[in-house]
Amino acid sequence: MSNSRKYSSAVVDGYERAASRAMLYPVGFKKEDFKKPQVGIASTWSMVTPCNMHINDLAKEAESGVNSAGGKGVIFNTITISDGISMGSEGMKYSLVSREVIADSIETVTACQGFDGVVAIGGCDKNMPGCLMGLARLNRPSVFVYGGTIQPGKNHTDIVSVFEAVGKRANNDISDIELEQIESTAIPGPGSCGGMYTANTMASAIEALGMSLPNSSSQDAISNDKNTDCVRAGEAVLKLLDKDIKPSDIMTKKAFENAITLIITLGGSTNAVLHLIAMADAISVDLTIDDFTRIGAKVPVLADLKPSGKYMMSELVQIGGTLPLMKMLLDAGMLHGDCLTVTGETLAENLKNVKPYDEDQKIIMPLDSPIKKDSHLRILRGNLALEGSVAKITGKEGLKFQGSAKTFACEEDALQAVLKDKIVEGDVIVIRYEGPKGGPGMREMLAPTSAVMGKGLGGKVALITDGRFSGGTHGFVVGHITPEAFVGGALAIIEDGDEILIDAENNRLELLVDDSVIKERLSRWVKPASKYTKGVLAKYAKLAQSASRGAITE
Repeated sequence: MSNSRKYSSAVVDGYERAASRAMLYPVGFKKEDFKKPQVGIASTWSMVTPCNMHINDLAKEAESGVNSAGGKGVIFNTITISDGISMGSEGMKYSLVSREVIADSIETVTACQGFDGVVAIGGCDKNMPGCLMGLARLNRPSVFVYGGTIQPGKNHTDIVSVFEAVGKRANNDISDIELEQIESTAIPGPGSCGGMYTANTMASAIEALGMSLPNSSSQDAISNDKNTDCVRAGEAVLKLLDKDIKPSDIMTKKAFENAITLIITLGGSTNAVLHLIAMADAISVDLTIDDFTRIGAKVPVLADLKPSGKYMMSELVQIGGTLPLMKMLLDAGMLHGDCLTVTGETLAENLKNVKPYDEDQKIIMPLDSPIKKDSHLRILRGNLALEGSVAKITGKEGLKFQGSAKTFACEEDALQAVLKDKIVEGDVIVIRYEGPKGGPGMREMLAPTSAVMGKGLGGKVALITDGRFSGGTHGFVVGHITPEAFVGGALAIIEDGDEILIDAENNRLELLVDDSVIKERLSRWVKPASKYTKGVLAKYAKLAQSASRGAITE
């Protein structure tokens, strides 16, 4: 038996497997295909979001690559949801849960059908880590393909422009007609949200990890380059099968360190902390929030990309994508060049002939003139975050904030307070019971943070939560607070008017009241009842671990 057919042979070889073969003839198998390695192509296509609307076309390109290289490609689907559509609603509670469903479904279909290898194509925030978690669990030769970034909307707008326009409309800075013009032109077609938000962050991280082909993270969704990327990914899986290179050979601790380094230089999303820890757990690599602090102390922010910067991913694509940046980091000794990748070669070998950026480009700063000398992703601890929290502090909003708490038990109440001018300069907005168990589902707080910006309060107020943030969020924000309020974390007992300190220089998050007061309040605290007792959210709430462990399920 060929090692490249380790799994499919058990499903289709021999007279006793005639019934299995009979089922496969109607879906396009020919007699000769039963002797070829079978490669499952996990498509996250869906018409619920522009991020994924084109992915079945990309899956067909990957299938052609598999078939031309001597394998048999089989396309199957998994789900996707839209953060952008569900943001600020109850539906957003299903977002992080979908990561687990995607991982489970890729594992389930691949293992059941006996695929020898996998190409997984993702185009939105949760499908990417979900795909990688599924591939890691299976540990069969695999390649991930990013669906690609969207083009900018009219007047250089994107989805975050629309969220921030809501705040401007509430502030009467724009009219209903102006809001409608922005909302109807900000999303021009297929592709993932255009800044260095979670989708582009995770695509870049996965490429640095070695699990996608060079430059897969830096291509437009609708382009010849992206089609070619998919064909080459299909071909690459056959090479990985031939060499028996599996995710466990690629997704090592050093590879995760490479991923963290790249996303810091790009000014990436806080969600990367959550997702990279979950992906590492799936491949049994010990990665913790403290690794982000360790690496971040010596890695600068170099990219002037949205949300805190000026440019979009499509503009980074035009100057060469992430490869010249990775070459710059490698030459400076900041990446592990000996890590194996899905090309079958090392990261250093992949980058050997990469040319530097043109000198006149303005998107990626030189190492000796960074936007910020160390990481914008700060792991804060203190009496409000005994197990840690994650802040996104670019330095543009300052490095410290002390203010007076205004508390809310859900995101919707906080949003209404912002829109109705109940939040003023010096406030610390506290949104609790939005963690993995308390939400359940750990919603992103893009609606209130964007409203804060639209109201002109950016830098004047802060927001802390046991929920999380969209990659499009910017401002003085702290999320992933653990222990979360629902399990009795100190976030649960903050009262209106309490002073809160956010210190990104010393990495502290403190409730400025006496320890005796905290202890007394906790003794009176009563755990709220969850309104979800059946279904997916109830299941997730029961199984979900702390955000500091990636909010994985066990």
